[in-house]
Amino acid sequence: MIKIKNIYYMLAYAYQSLNEASFKNIQSEEFENLHDLMAAILIRGVSNQLKRGLHKDYLVYTEATGNLKGKIDITSSIRQNTLMTRRMVCHYDQFSENTPLNQIVKTTMELLIKSGDVRVANRKGLQKLTLYFRNIETLNPFAINWNALIYHRNNATYKLLINICQLVIKGLLMTTETGEYKMNEFLDDQLMHRLYEKFLLGYYKKEYPHYSVSASYIDWNVDDDITDFLPTMKTDITLTHGAKTLIIDAKYYGRTMQTHSLFNSKSIISANLYQIFTYVKNKDRNGSGNVSGALLYAKTDEDITPDNDYSIGGNRFSVKTLDLGADWREIVVQLRAVVALL
Repeated sequence: MIKIKNIYYMLAYAYQSLNEASFKNIQSEEFENLHDLMAAILIRGVSNQLKRGLHKDYLVYTEATGNLKGKIDITSSIRQNTLMTRRMVCHYDQFSENTPLNQIVKTTMELLIKSGDVRVANRKGLQKLTLYFRNIETLNPFAINWNALIYHRNNATYKLLINICQLVIKGLLMTTETGEYKMNEFLDDQLMHRLYEKFLLGYYKKEYPHYSVSASYIDWNVDDDITDFLPTMKTDITLTHGAKTLIIDAKYYGRTMQTHSLFNSKSIISANLYQIFTYVKNKDRNGSGNVSGALLYAKTDEDITPDNDYSIGGNRFSVKTLDLGADWREIVVQLRAVVALL
């Protein structure tokens, strides 16, 4: 079981803006559940945004009105027979704070307010903040088009807020048989997998600045320059120091081993090992042996925990586990041991 405080540290490395001074006091707090942690982060984040001002944008409105403005829609006016009431259908722009970003933030705050797992102090904190959103509509949380959100210079400060909102809505929210909303205890595996990857990449970037750290692409080591229809190879984390490179593939699954029913035996998941093998061999196109690969699993409650090293075809391959249920200092030791594989 992952400790709630460790999830905060993971978020802090995945989203570097959580390292701002205004969030520092969260590190000293104790949280009994994930909902309360998310509420505390939103309270700080929304408070910071209010100091900067809520984002506003020009929104398009359509209404039948006697006060003509904007663009008059003759066709719609005739179809709706608005002339009988001395009105016309008009399309007009209005500079408003009722933007999708603010709607998502308000929707998330109200969902957390209704969650019984958020402590009273944090629920009151969220309720006070919603007063600043009184002119902003809420959304159906399951109908939000996250891919349609666009960030630019004027709203870039919303990135952290929206990422937290997405974790709450996509990772924690579910509906009951009666259609009411309910919060899960922990994020689903798919979102935790993404957070796990972002955390590892962010951690090594911040803590190992003298290394080259990236989620880099690998070219296929083809003989005739023909790469049509070959899949893209993008690593989760690539560490480079001097002439040596370590490719890390982050894995957050409910299990780390596959079972063979015929012989009742266990082995490393084949597809994962084939994937890291392909990455390393194509990266080490000269066969120097300076490229290594590591599968880094998040620890599960399985009886067997992989901790193996192999030398295959002149390259080193490791299969390790990271215990996210340990104290943070122990996690740091484990992460340092992974770098030692380089």
